[in-house]
Amino acid sequence: MTRRTWRKWRVWLAMAMALGLLLLGLTPLRHVFDRSILAQWLCDLGHWAFVGFIIAYTVLTAIGIPGTLLTIAGGAVFGLAWGTLVSLVGATLGAMGAFWVARYLLRHRFQRWCDRSQILERFDRAVRRYPWTFVFVVRFAPISPFNLTNFLFGLTSVHWVPYSLGTLFGIVPGTLAYTWLGVTGQTALSGGDRLPFLLALGALVLLSLILVCFRHRSCC
Repeated sequence: MTRRTWRKWRVWLAMAMALGLLLLGLTPLRHVFDRSILAQWLCDLGHWAFVGFIIAYTVLTAIGIPGTLLTIAGGAVFGLAWGTLVSLVGATLGAMGAFWVARYLLRHRFQRWCDRSQILERFDRAVRRYPWTFVFVVRFAPISPFNLTNFLFGLTSVHWVPYSLGTLFGIVPGTLAYTWLGVTGQTALSGGDRLPFLLALGALVLLSLILVCFRHRSCC
């Protein structure tokens, strides 16, 4: 490992530790892991709880509101398996909604920017060359700006099929890690065992580091 790569690792690890301390220490963020708020609303929905959660997740994601907190809350309410499943469905449907909004409602408004933007040009060139793979790689890292890239992909020429499949499979690791964070977070914040929570946080850092290392090797 080179000195430059090690420095990047130290930066990511420091950020992860800071995030962990923030989540464990700030009182307002306790509500993220508190089942009572979301559970009460879902309880009122009865058998429609899963559907209600997916619809809420889809709508919020489609209009550009980050769904990370919903993923964490879904883990606290539904558990690891079901929480991951409903968040995957909601996030994918929401990403498709934002994609269509950008392509058919926003593209003409940003046409001048689209014609001049070198970032979008490189983005579009990459997605045309490796559509499914490029979408998958962009989605893989939890630190990737999910909502921003939803709209950005809509401004490119990528077909909706590789976009939706790349999104669905690409977000599986991150969604699983965030859901695990929700499952273990409530226990940690109530004074219980914090090790599972730190392991979940470490999984998020590891996923991000994998992509950083991949990019570093690609540039070498």
